Amino acid sequence: MTGIDSREELRRSAVKHLWMHNRGWSEMAERGEPVVMTGGKGVHVTDNTGKQWLDVNGGYMSVNIGYGRTEVADAAYEQMKSLAYFPQATTTEPVARLAQKLAEITPGDLSRTFFVSGGSEANETSIKIARAYQQRVGEPGRYKVISRKASYHGALGLTTWLGGPASGSTRSDYGPEYPGMIYVPQPNPYRCELGGQTPSECAELCANAVEDAIKFHGPQSVVAIIAEPVSVPASVAVPGDEYWPRLREICDNYGVLLIADEVITGFGRTGKMFAVEHWGVVPDLMSVAKGIVSSYMPLGGSIARETIADAFAGGDESRFLQHVLTFAGHPVPAAASLKNLEILESEKLVENSAETGAYFLDQLKELQPRHPMIGNVSGLGLLVGIDLVKNRETKEQFPKAAKVAERLTAEFEKRSLILRPADTSITMGPPLCITRGEVDEIVKGVDEALSEVEQQLAVRAD
Repeated sequence: MTGIDSREELRRSAVKHLWMHNRGWSEMAERGEPVVMTGGKGVHVTDNTGKQWLDVNGGYMSVNIGYGRTEVADAAYEQMKSLAYFPQATTTEPVARLAQKLAEITPGDLSRTFFVSGGSEANETSIKIARAYQQRVGEPGRYKVISRKASYHGALGLTTWLGGPASGSTRSDYGPEYPGMIYVPQPNPYRCELGGQTPSECAELCANAVEDAIKFHGPQSVVAIIAEPVSVPASVAVPGDEYWPRLREICDNYGVLLIADEVITGFGRTGKMFAVEHWGVVPDLMSVAKGIVSSYMPLGGSIARETIADAFAGGDESRFLQHVLTFAGHPVPAAASLKNLEILESEKLVENSAETGAYFLDQLKELQPRHPMIGNVSGLGLLVGIDLVKNRETKEQFPKAAKVAERLTAEFEKRSLILRPADTSITMGPPLCITRGEVDEIVKGVDEALSEVEQQLAVRAD
């Protein structure tokens, strides 16, 4: 911080030197951004001017226990004082304890974790494990990966290309396309690509499309399907109850591995510790991050079923997983994660996600009759969303020129809400410690912001 002696100089320095996520520095300079945050507690954060904001999405839907939990900082500090890293071919107490804890709380026989630094690495690792597993069981021709349109699984080499052409990600800079990518429809009941009129019908049609894709490409060439239990980039797409059990059945029938991307949905976000528990399904691999440590430090992991992991347990190097990351199994975030999980359990934050999330969803649904821009409200636990439409009957969306996201963001900022919608949706995933009163504050802000934007765009109820 040398040479920076004022808040404005700090902001200008950030504009000049910092490369932020999906933001242009010229745009930030014009808007007087970035906002520089200095503190937080619960669902609120404070910037360096002293203004308090309500962080509606808890970082990237990731600060599950809320801001300001000094117990997590203390756990990391104590570990760093005793041992900040580890020698080659060794591990540490917090890493061993965290691996055991995850084996205890994850579904079924998910029992062995390869630790990484975040969600993109977790999904990249899960795909590598899946491909290496197929090699070890005598299926070397399997390399193709199925993912769903409008999903997001990361921003690394392979993960950049997961999610399909409708994912909203800009990929033209990173071509050519990674080989072996297969895209299938998203089981989004509100906008079912295959024409399903109910959640159940959409679930069946979209699951059958996965089976059709496997048959078309040849089961001997397909290694895995990766899917979020609840997809977020496509608003909040909660699939019909038939979808996940059917996926499990299809994968079993064709020897395809099922990878659940629980990077967002894991650790209580949907009202269960893991979202696949809503449907009683055990995936072959589960990718986790975000809520595993509530983003207090970088941490993620790929968790494998015992039957998958055992394929790598042989006695020579040819059996090992050839995959090394310098920060994999770092003891400091592991210590922080153990304290984070202790807080999640002792303060019953998963239960609060289910109960307060249901209240949140009900309050948003009450807005729908008086806001023609609200086409649909959906959610599970504290993962809720609104589909925005120009015409509710036809589900027509607003054109880019309407600048819906920009207008709504400005209105949210006026109400001290940190919430960045898309032109087509508003997705919300606050910390799991949120209270009903704080939910009311968000709903009031959404209500007022929609009213203002509807007036600006002359949107009226029919």
